[in-house]
Amino acid sequence: MTAPKLFTPARFGALELANRVVMAPLTRNRADAETDSPTDLAATYYAQRASAGLIISEASQIMPEGKGYAWTPGIYAPGQIAGWKKVTDAVHAKGGKIVLQMWHVGRISHSSLQPGGAAPQAPSAIAAASKTFDGKGFVDTSTPRALELDEIPGLVATYAQAAKNAREAGFDGVEIHAANGYLIDQFLRDGANKRTDAYGGTIENRARLLFEVVEAVTAAIGVDRTGIRLSPLSPANGISDSDPMAVFAHVIKGLNRYDLAYLHMVEGPTGGERDAETDAKMAELRKLYAGNYIANNGYTRAMAIEAVESGAADAVAFGRPFIANPDLVARLAADAPLNEGNRATYYGGGAEGYTDYPTLEPATA
Repeated sequence: MTAPKLFTPARFGALELANRVVMAPLTRNRADAETDSPTDLAATYYAQRASAGLIISEASQIMPEGKGYAWTPGIYAPGQIAGWKKVTDAVHAKGGKIVLQMWHVGRISHSSLQPGGAAPQAPSAIAAASKTFDGKGFVDTSTPRALELDEIPGLVATYAQAAKNAREAGFDGVEIHAANGYLIDQFLRDGANKRTDAYGGTIENRARLLFEVVEAVTAAIGVDRTGIRLSPLSPANGISDSDPMAVFAHVIKGLNRYDLAYLHMVEGPTGGERDAETDAKMAELRKLYAGNYIANNGYTRAMAIEAVESGAADAVAFGRPFIANPDLVARLAADAPLNEGNRATYYGGGAEGYTDYPTLEPATA
């Protein structure tokens, strides 16, 4: 019997995927508390999951000001690059492919996590109706300050440098995080962006930062090693817009100017329930994109197989199932039962709930 297309190879730009099951980016809050560097335990964790067609790393801040949660890794300091090199070496030794998700949280931060206790950066000085983790507990996000116009070119250059750092660390490419209410998403949305300069007002202006980052990153490492993540209909982290369909139709059409490795879409509320109305809107947006499309959000095995067979997606990303199932690809291929994740160990801690989940027994693999 022919294997479902989900389990067959694919080529996304320069990325040769052994299958179309993607490991979605998953924040696990286990970086070194002093340096924000990945630990040796992270190398074990990612290597265990190297059978994914593509691993998208946990979001990693491009600069100290991009940090929004305690114990998340960075990609701007030499020690962080060295820590990530151990991870990529471990994944490649198992035959896997891995890209780095580049992150600036914008207003989804707390002043205690910012250099010098400063206010977080954002398009406008509007607080998010959200919380973050400061290392002791969940706290309300701090009111941000609006980025000055003359700061934006440096910010764009920092994205490009982070992409170069990722390649130095051995990553096969990068994913620009433009989803889930973080900085680039904040610029896109009129609920968070009240600027009156070239980066605010019209949809074209609000999308300016996104396209400048895409231009800079692709110039730095190549279009064929660059992906991007969007979440058009997600209210994650208090984000909102008066007409998201118009915003993201403009963005997605604009991305067709580039031959990116892929577009990774959160289809509906991040981690939330799917419904027919949302699915119809996402299908409308999906039709606008001409390149490789990774679908994400609440996919079951049957849904993923159908999406790839029908051409609705070229690959499907799974998040939480990869936490508890390092061998998720084998389990999906065999239609085997999945381990249940321990939510108490999702964020922070050590090996428990991180590298100790069992794989299928050889007899049933």
